[in-house]
Amino acid sequence: MDNSTTPIPVNGASGGSAATEPIDVVRGFLRALEELDIDRALTFTSDDITYQNVPLRPARGRAEFEKQMRAMARYGTGFEAVIHHIAASGDTVLTERTDALEAHRFRAEFWVCGTFEVREGKILLWRDYFDWPTVTVATAKGAVRAAVGAVTARFGKR
Repeated sequence: MDNSTTPIPVNGASGGSAATEPIDVVRGFLRALEELDIDRALTFTSDDITYQNVPLRPARGRAEFEKQMRAMARYGTGFEAVIHHIAASGDTVLTERTDALEAHRFRAEFWVCGTFEVREGKILLWRDYFDWPTVTVATAKGAVRAAVGAVTARFGKR
């Protein structure tokens, strides 16, 4: 495990799903999501993937998971996962990250702790835990910044 406070780049993994070491699989997967390349992200997942943002209902199976990821890519304009710590025990990978969701001028950053279970080079489980009040505050801040940016863009160029 990396105990430094310096973020660990996600892009340490190769571009495709050829990686089989659990940490490399997770890094490659997150990098594909950062690039909003859902097709490539899906190559890192098992047909039986379970994806859950606790305490929300889990998406079970690739079809449900793909639906959620495509919605993120359709409505969002960016995603960033800054890994602060990553550790593996066998096929289980734990991450501490700061994730950022973007939609045009809107950007919300929040802390996330994620668990990934990797089997035969494919992600079988992705479960994220985060603090809902922190996400709510990050969303509010993102909305205010987006509104100020829109007003500035509209009226600041006179």
